[in-house]
Amino acid sequence: MERIRILLADDHAVLRAGLRLLLNAEPDMTVVGEAATGAEAVELAKSLHPDVVLMDLKMPGLGGVEATRYLKREVLHVKVLILTMHDDEGYLRQALRAGASGYVLKKAADTDLVAALRAVYRGETPIDPSMAKVLVEEYLEPGCRLNGLTEAKRKLTDREREVLTMLAQGFTNRQVADRLFVSVKTIETHRARIMEKLDFRTRAELVQYALQQGFLDTHS
Repeated sequence: MERIRILLADDHAVLRAGLRLLLNAEPDMTVVGEAATGAEAVELAKSLHPDVVLMDLKMPGLGGVEATRYLKREVLHVKVLILTMHDDEGYLRQALRAGASGYVLKKAADTDLVAALRAVYRGETPIDPSMAKVLVEEYLEPGCRLNGLTEAKRKLTDREREVLTMLAQGFTNRQVADRLFVSVKTIETHRARIMEKLDFRTRAELVQYALQQGFLDTHS
């Protein structure tokens, strides 16, 4: 089985040790290195070629946001998943703009972190559900507003609306599947049909559509 190669970047050695034990216990994951600073994370990523860097935001010297920016510029293939205690929308926006592929809070369950790492590896963008409203606000700009959708394209099934709502809230395909007691493949099929019906290409469009249609009102 091909393993996801993970580099840990956090200035707390005890936390890194715990994460290493947790992730190495997963059959499809292996921790290839540890960094205590952002600068060290950048240098190690160049030599170790991890698939995902699990990045803290606050570290001595070069912080997580700056390190992410350097990584995305100098180690193009690597993905960055932010793991932080900060549930501040400013940090989330900075991280995403720097090129982070996801944002998870340290208070999240172990299973959520593991799921987020797998999602990032697959090319998804897992965001802690409690931070989902920030994504909505981020894309509520004139240039991103939707227009010209026909009534036919807006006709989603009840299950498709349910899946769309969860995706817009920041849940990964795996998390949606677990909550609906179906397979990940089923959720991927629903997601593909939703994108096709609405003629969407990005997650930002899904989020804004869910907001405009009132799907997020009861979850805010």
